[in-house]
Amino acid sequence: MVSFRDIKSANYFRFNYDNDFFAATDENYTQGYSLELVLPYFKTNPFNHLFYKQNDEATETRYGLAVEHLGFTPNRYELPEVQVGDRPFAASIMLKSFMIATNTEKRTRFTSSFNLGFMGPAAFGEEMQVGIHKATGNKTPLGWRHQIKNDIVLNYEIGYEKQLLNLSDLFSLQATTNAKVGTLFTNASLGLNTTFGIINQPFASITERSGFKIYGYAQPIVSLIGYDATLQGGVFNKKSPYTIASKDVERVTGQFNYGLVIKTKTLYFEYSQAIITKEFVTGSTAKWGGIKIGFTF
Repeated sequence: MVSFRDIKSANYFRFNYDNDFFAATDENYTQGYSLELVLPYFKTNPFNHLFYKQNDEATETRYGLAVEHLGFTPNRYELPEVQVGDRPFAASIMLKSFMIATNTEKRTRFTSSFNLGFMGPAAFGEEMQVGIHKATGNKTPLGWRHQIKNDIVLNYEIGYEKQLLNLSDLFSLQATTNAKVGTLFTNASLGLNTTFGIINQPFASITERSGFKIYGYAQPIVSLIGYDATLQGGVFNKKSPYTIASKDVERVTGQFNYGLVIKTKTLYFEYSQAIITKEFVTGSTAKWGGIKIGFTF
């Protein structure tokens, strides 16, 4: 929910699909998708009581819902046995309630979200990956029977972003901080992001909708890792056949995201790439790419 992905509307839908195929790999974070919807009606969502609200005239607040699915695999996913020393198979599916609050005077953006869902076979990660691989003629994944077992996902996330510099809407620089607490991910991060080109104005009012925009972005992030259930297994269900021990989890990771965004008054398109340092001692650097398509109404 960073500012360079802002859509200037109180009503929009956006589809996101990530896959490591876009980065010519097939391991670690292997694929994910989300369906995101923002509507004024969602202001009545009872989960919004979990979010901190800024009640000043300069703050515009939007509410939304999203369905998110994440899938992870080891490198040799086509082998039926456990890949000791590599990451386990894991998948999760969640319903996310979220809030975006933009202060147009202070040029700040505060986001909150709450995820409720499942990880494990209930998230149908195996069915999705096997189906895609069969349809595209790739090797069939055979190790999903060793995946992280079913467990509940309860995750809370907050983010804060402050614009530091804007040069004639051709270049901008923002500082970001983010924290997640829950049964799927517990971590904290700091970062920067820049946009360059004919850029959007994410800290302006949503009523100030402008025309065609095209810009690149770059976002370095450093994260401190507390818990990662896709590696360590569920918090409540300890019966997963294979997990990464806590002592082998890398507690500091670096990630670099970059991409291109094209926008009109009603349409949004993005192509992205990401690279992250190894997340456990015997792991490796991971890469993936993604596309996002959205529209206002």
